[in-house]
Amino acid sequence: MARESGGIGMGGIGLRFAFALALVCLTWNPTRYNYVAWALERWRDTGPLVAFAGIVMLMGWIFFLRTAARSLGVLGIVLCAGLAVVVLWILFFYNVVSTDSTKLIEWIVLVLLSAILAAGMSWAHLRARWSGQATVDEVDHHR
Repeated sequence: MARESGGIGMGGIGLRFAFALALVCLTWNPTRYNYVAWALERWRDTGPLVAFAGIVMLMGWIFFLRTAARSLGVLGIVLCAGLAVVVLWILFFYNVVSTDSTKLIEWIVLVLLSAILAAGMSWAHLRARWSGQATVDEVDHHR
């Protein structure tokens, strides 16, 4: 993902987005093929597997959310969420998407949420590349 120049390429951002989209859509999506539907349907039959998968997914969510929170900060997350809302507003305002298209709206929201998570995963790399300054969040005291 990181290149020799110390930056991040479009492939790295795309990969982060793909992982975020996979996590978001595996957790829930408007089809019946998602963790929530599976867990509700199969809890009695496969409780330990449901719990195992749920904990693995929770680990992924915690990783993505903590990384995004550290990278973007509260203001950055609010701005990203605001931008996502405005994107939806534009799609509705210019009749690209009908407000009656609930399934399509759900998919768009899932993609926008994935984009926010991917932005959080990529932001520190992009900021370092654009500004030329690295960000150090944690100091290693084990020298």
